[in-house]
Amino acid sequence: MFSKILIANRGEIALRILRACKELGISTVAVHSTADADAMHVRLADESVCIGPPAARDSYLNIPNLLAACEITGADAVHPGYGFLSENARFAEILDAHNIEFIGPTADHIRIMGDKIQAKKTAKDLGIPVVPGSDGAVRPEDDAHAIARDIGYPVLVKAAAGGGGRGMKVAKTEADLSSALSTARSEAMAAFGDDALYIEKYLGKPRHIEIQVLGDGKGNAIHLGERDCSLQRRHQKILEEAPSPALNTEQRNKIGEVVASAMRKLKYRGVGTVEFLYENGEFYFIEMNTRLQVEHPVTEMITGIDLVNEQIRIAAGGSLEIEQSDIRFEGHAIECRINAEDPRTFMPSPGTITYYHTPGGLGVRVDSAVYQGYKIPPYYDSMIGKLIVHGRNRVECMMRLRRCLDEFVVDEIKSTLPLFRDLVDNQDIANGQYDIHWLEKYLSDAKD
Repeated sequence: MFSKILIANRGEIALRILRACKELGISTVAVHSTADADAMHVRLADESVCIGPPAARDSYLNIPNLLAACEITGADAVHPGYGFLSENARFAEILDAHNIEFIGPTADHIRIMGDKIQAKKTAKDLGIPVVPGSDGAVRPEDDAHAIARDIGYPVLVKAAAGGGGRGMKVAKTEADLSSALSTARSEAMAAFGDDALYIEKYLGKPRHIEIQVLGDGKGNAIHLGERDCSLQRRHQKILEEAPSPALNTEQRNKIGEVVASAMRKLKYRGVGTVEFLYENGEFYFIEMNTRLQVEHPVTEMITGIDLVNEQIRIAAGGSLEIEQSDIRFEGHAIECRINAEDPRTFMPSPGTITYYHTPGGLGVRVDSAVYQGYKIPPYYDSMIGKLIVHGRNRVECMMRLRRCLDEFVVDEIKSTLPLFRDLVDNQDIANGQYDIHWLEKYLSDAKD
């Protein structure tokens, strides 16, 4: 097992990793920018190192500074959390060259799944169902039109190196395609430095279903069920739940085994999430995230498995000790991402939290690194924390969530708490009848 882990992240995920390390008896090193000197994970870590000024490129994305922090403290492993360098193959390779373990998959697997075109081809070769579309990058416009006609409109133009909705445009007709290609290519180059695009069939009302996987890199892999992440705004997840209200046990087991089998063939190491669009009983692969997900707590709540603990143990050379038959899905869990944003305009609302109270009780978990008097900095994402609740069934879970949202207090900054209070009272949400477009329409209607 590792003796000291450097946590190359900030906020609630840094604190989540720190807690797992302490429970394993592993010493921790917190890194921070000058803007995060008073962060909770910095206060609780065994050691801390300032790695630069507020801008992420000069601190949390600064590989030489992170490497120096490892050498100064003697850390023998790095946990990247999510975001920042968590899916940077070069970072993993540099750590390996310095005999520092990257707590995550191999650099090769990060690289394969980080390229959307290569990821889709790999998924298809591994037997995972994919969305009909181009086999590779589409550059000449005449090829794009031919492919789109073959697939059938509407189509979705996507950046090969993309994510978070950037470099993604819908073309409903052939007349829309040229503009969609041009805009998506410009956005892709600006956001990722790569203007390669591909084309997929655009699904009308799909759900976003993702399968949590765990492998040991030795050919052993299991799935831990699915999460439904369909409530999204601009392709950013807002609320996640497990299990999905849209799937039954047979569907869950079938797609779960397809994914687990693929991970065995790939000899995937660590945790990962294979994401699908789901419509009319069919699953279509969209991407794989080779890291811990923001929404991992809902899976932990219904399985009782500590995913961060498993990440660390496997990265240290351990084999998968859990078999598929050991997995039991108990009850229902829902996560709300509470952000420091205006609940209607979604404009960021950085500032000092003058009063902070979190809910508690049976089946309630709050993953947050803020505290009363904490100042939300304007330099990073606006997450205040995650509220996760668990119940014996979805009805009980929804009732508990409603109660917890009423108890949750964050002042004097704006937050998205009012939005979630409205959502839990909506009949579509109560019935589990929503798709990836539902929230956008709901917010649009609320403005009218």
